[in-house]
Amino acid sequence: MIQSAARSNVLAPPALPGDFIQEGQQPNLDLDYDVAIVGGGIAGVTLAAALKDSGLRVLIVEAQPQAEAISKGQAYAIHLSSKQIWESIGVWSAIEPQVQRFNRVRMSDADCPHVVEFKPSDLKASALGHVAEHRVLLKELSAFVETCENVAWRCPARVVAQRDCGAYVAVDLQEPGRKPGAIQTLRVRLVVGADGSASQVRERATIKTRGKAYWQSCIVATIQTEKFHQNTAYERFWPSGPFAILPVSDTQCRIVWTAPHAEAQALLALDDAAFTEKLAERFGDRMGRLTLASDRFAFPARLMHSCEYVRSRLALVGDAAHACHPVGGQGLNLGIRDVGALAQVLQEARAKGEDIGSLRVLKRYERWRKWENRLSLGFTDLINLMFSNNIWLLTATRRLGLRAMERVPALKIAALRFMAGLMGRTPALVRKTL
Repeated sequence: MIQSAARSNVLAPPALPGDFIQEGQQPNLDLDYDVAIVGGGIAGVTLAAALKDSGLRVLIVEAQPQAEAISKGQAYAIHLSSKQIWESIGVWSAIEPQVQRFNRVRMSDADCPHVVEFKPSDLKASALGHVAEHRVLLKELSAFVETCENVAWRCPARVVAQRDCGAYVAVDLQEPGRKPGAIQTLRVRLVVGADGSASQVRERATIKTRGKAYWQSCIVATIQTEKFHQNTAYERFWPSGPFAILPVSDTQCRIVWTAPHAEAQALLALDDAAFTEKLAERFGDRMGRLTLASDRFAFPARLMHSCEYVRSRLALVGDAAHACHPVGGQGLNLGIRDVGALAQVLQEARAKGEDIGSLRVLKRYERWRKWENRLSLGFTDLINLMFSNNIWLLTATRRLGLRAMERVPALKIAALRFMAGLMGRTPALVRKTL
């Protein structure tokens, strides 16, 4: 069971191979935990779940109360690789009844008649993907972690400092309810930053990032549809930005409407009736009358990539390491693949008696994921650049590309496998279910 803040936070250390210490090997130290995951969001809790049978003592530190963290209103497109990772961990059976599958993706460019349609048979799968609400994913992942005897939880609690002390990291925690200003220091072998795009773990380690702010914002809302969506997701590109509709239940869909900042703010300022009228103009009447089923909110699109994923006794995963344009729904899925890769590297290193916090071990994770994420970030950036404009040469090129994908199945399947996270080196948690 997850340990509450009031209970002891020291778990019995696992047996380690040998009593001697050589360079790169795991030292026998009286530490509080082997891995401290800073950030109890979807990526962080997935990592803890993936380490359930590792023999490593894991602590999750989350700054928000758990109910508040779970209640966020986001929804995500879940690609096949993420589904397979959760399936291998053992949590997907609890998630699947609460999410909506999509069996087709229709991709088109504005009013161009050429539509590329992706189907499950392209991946030899039962579905192309799923759409899941944040609350469903985090609730079920958290419940699963409660069954993991090697995992403890500090929530709410904040990491206010981290210091590399050579053979371990000293992590300073502050918790509400304790004496004001009181700090508890824990000794851990490895700190994992899973604390989002504004990662304090990354900032304290002075790891630099590269990227840019796009000229677009993304409006997100849930809509009620008059007609059944046929388990179909839509990605339509317009000169102002991509427009996506994803099914979240039998009668509701999630929209992600990308537009220039000023246009997005103007759309947010409209009343519900005027907004749904604009929505119908943008999407058409394929699903009948559309009505709003949630509040609308917008966020600025940005590209960010950490210059380093690891330092000695520190690793970054998910949004702490990268952020990309929402086209193609890559963001969360890249983070889940990070988690699968890091869990595999740590478990393989421990099995060999290596120090899981050593730079030599952690560099294996960085070499694996950094270049693959760079490709995905570059791909989404290129897609947005190619499609979000009225330049005639680019318009002709991209429409020629759509026609090529229509007519050359191998090209379509390769693009789909790349977006689904099934190309390149996949974590063992993915391969187990292929």
